[in-house]
Amino acid sequence: MRYRVISIGTLACNHLWDETQPVRTGHATTTLIQADDATILVDPGLPGVAVTAHLAERAGIKAQAITHVFLTSFQPDTCRGIVAFENAQWWISESEREAVGSMLIARMREAHDADDDELCDALGGDIAILERCRAAPDRLVAGVDLFPLPGVTPGCTGLIISQPATTTLICGDAIPTVEHLEKGSVLKHASDVMQARESFGEAVEIADLLILGRDNITANPARPW
Repeated sequence: MRYRVISIGTLACNHLWDETQPVRTGHATTTLIQADDATILVDPGLPGVAVTAHLAERAGIKAQAITHVFLTSFQPDTCRGIVAFENAQWWISESEREAVGSMLIARMREAHDADDDELCDALGGDIAILERCRAAPDRLVAGVDLFPLPGVTPGCTGLIISQPATTTLICGDAIPTVEHLEKGSVLKHASDVMQARESFGEAVEIADLLILGRDNITANPARPW
């Protein structure tokens, strides 16, 4: 089994950089996992053309080679390029799927009542993507397991990659950047800040290496390297 970062993400607004409003288009870090007969792409947050270009540059593979897409959470920043992988099976945690589904249905009703056709169309696209996403199994492939990290979103879920010498955690937005890791800080817009802090602690406790939600792979500073 092997994995690599395909593209490094960024936050639209990083309060640890003294930013108070969005100054860029946010997108998640995208990771590729190749194991057994599965080729899994995690959080294709860039537009499809950009994601597929990065795949070719970083791994020498085409979109058709992706067998599965996994979303750590459901938001534009994590799934902007997902439609480029029509041949793949799309996965998300069951808890995130249920929470987001309920929210989208409620917003669709409000938009319909307000005769907001533009919002209805946008929400309809989100609903179509979510409907295609299946609840991910606890184990995606041998050595790659779900690791629930709720708080930033209700069902935010990382992936724990177990290898003989190291344990690597794909964190999603549970730990977005190196600055957040160093300061022990979670995102201000977390749906449940206390739960997000608990998930942050669990992530740091379990992993040797961390693939951060909006940053690169980094060694866990809590380990006695």
